[in-house]
Amino acid sequence: MIRSSIISSRAPEAVGPYPHAKRAGTFIFVSGVGPRKKGSNEIPGVTLDASGRVISRDIAVQCRSVFDNIRLILEDAGARWEDIVDVTVFLTHLEEDFPIYNRVYAEYFPSDRPARTTVEVTALPTPIDIEVKVVAVIE
Repeated sequence: MIRSSIISSRAPEAVGPYPHAKRAGTFIFVSGVGPRKKGSNEIPGVTLDASGRVISRDIAVQCRSVFDNIRLILEDAGARWEDIVDVTVFLTHLEEDFPIYNRVYAEYFPSDRPARTTVEVTALPTPIDIEVKVVAVIE
């Protein structure tokens, strides 16, 4: 069985000691991905004050950035967006953000949608409101 770590040259750096994804056979397991931009601490959809506290947030912008980051990782792993079979979503404000997340999700998955789990968490490792991990299968 082929097993390898995938580090994307185009996605934002991991915030810990883990690869962007791991390949095991025909499966690609993508680590949790947030909306940050590569090479910076910029978080699309999040405005911070001078002390690093969140002063405004836009979950739709964060969702799109997360999905774009996942797409880059999948492509660098030799997979396509359409190869995703499972999505796990972590939201910090489930009640207010879930409807917006669902609208953006439907844009990115218009048909043949993967299985999905969504959970609310109290916090994520950086001042973000969403983290997503996916599993893809390549033939």
